[in-house]
Amino acid sequence: MDFDKLVQRRQSVRGYTPQLVEKEKIEACLEAARLAPSACNAQPWHFVVVTDAALKNAIADATASRTLNMNHFTKQAPVHIVMVRESKNFNSSVGSVLKEKNYAMYDIGIAAAHLCLQAADLGLGTCILGWFNEKKVRELIGVPRGKRIDLIITLGYPTTNEVRPKVRKTTEEIVSYNSYK
Repeated sequence: MDFDKLVQRRQSVRGYTPQLVEKEKIEACLEAARLAPSACNAQPWHFVVVTDAALKNAIADATASRTLNMNHFTKQAPVHIVMVRESKNFNSSVGSVLKEKNYAMYDIGIAAAHLCLQAADLGLGTCILGWFNEKKVRELIGVPRGKRIDLIITLGYPTTNEVRPKVRKTTEEIVSYNSYK
């Protein structure tokens, strides 16, 4: 698929069919994430792929909020990919301190984008979740203390192939040349 069409097609999917995702497609998405760039090549990520239905549903429960009416679709997705932040390498760690920027967070975002774009190219849908009970998810999948779970990505076949219109700020609102305006 042309890149511009792929970017238009990728969207947050909140409705999934019960069809299981083929292991080859999951692995292709993970490979795209693995190849993502990272500060000083730190690659500060670990992906936990959850396909077991009972475990996936328990994680889905940890993503939902009745109070805010959020993430109630997550049980529909046959796969949840939990992104765990790993230690940065020395250069990335020093750079993060000196520049007061958490490069690992940027790196994880880039890897997530790669994964989601690959999924869209394969006809799959994704939704990146930042709202979840981290302690509960940590316990469910055995993430060691001291490591953070930054994102969970739902993955599966969307219930519709309709691409919603993107509501975004105009280019003029977000871009300036040679000075901030």
